[in-house]
Amino acid sequence: MRSSRQYNPDLTPPWKRSVPVPEVPAEADLVVEEVTTGFCGAVVRCEKTAQGPTVTLEDRFGKHRVFPMEPRGFLLEGRVVTLVRPSSSVPQSPARTASGSIAVPGARARVARAGRIYVEGRHDAELVERVWGDDLRIEGVVVEYLEGVDDLPSIVRSFGPGPDARLGVLVDHLVPGSKESRIAAEVTGEHVLVVGHPYVDVWEAVKPASVGIPAWPSVPRGEDWKTGVCRGLGWPSNTGAAWQRILSSVRSYKDLEPELLGRVEELIDFVTVGS
Repeated sequence: MRSSRQYNPDLTPPWKRSVPVPEVPAEADLVVEEVTTGFCGAVVRCEKTAQGPTVTLEDRFGKHRVFPMEPRGFLLEGRVVTLVRPSSSVPQSPARTASGSIAVPGARARVARAGRIYVEGRHDAELVERVWGDDLRIEGVVVEYLEGVDDLPSIVRSFGPGPDARLGVLVDHLVPGSKESRIAAEVTGEHVLVVGHPYVDVWEAVKPASVGIPAWPSVPRGEDWKTGVCRGLGWPSNTGAAWQRILSSVRSYKDLEPELLGRVEELIDFVTVGS
């Protein structure tokens, strides 16, 4: 006689059995907490390793940590979950602009605001556009170049800065006691911010390693700096071609020195305050 009773081979008492938990795709920007360490962060990427799949989390301070994607290994909104690799159609990390900001797909350029950012020359403007162009268009900030700072006081007076038309200025070689520092002090005010970097020219704000050189050469006082750089590096004495070579080596903010990065970010924040 065949018995209809079905026996469960699992002899673990019911109160000790693991309750199934949801499987959640580790999509970019998903915020979770690792159960063992308590580290909380957003998913940056997933990787397949010899030891099994891993997930990289980024906390609010920008610190990254890699964890194995073990069952019941994470908390999502206080609930235990198992992270799994997302489908191949899902991006593994958020797209970012050259400045490191999270990109906004399909975002339209904002109508230009009254505020402006002035830089000394064409090369400065091209470098700022290469790294911060996407951010500036979203914010509606226009960058113009001055061809030097000698006329900056009259330019500022003509611009007429105010609460709704702030003016930010980026100056090369802004060091104590220089001509540039005296001019900066003359025009700086509540609605005008002048900042600068210590380099003779913005070329030098590009990391040598990114350009493929050991260091920027020392140019004797009195010699045109750009021409001296080309000579020191053994490049043809065509400063326009040299700049294009330098500019093409800049792919993101990581190729620039922090002394320039911080100053440009400061100007963008100043011009867009209250927006």
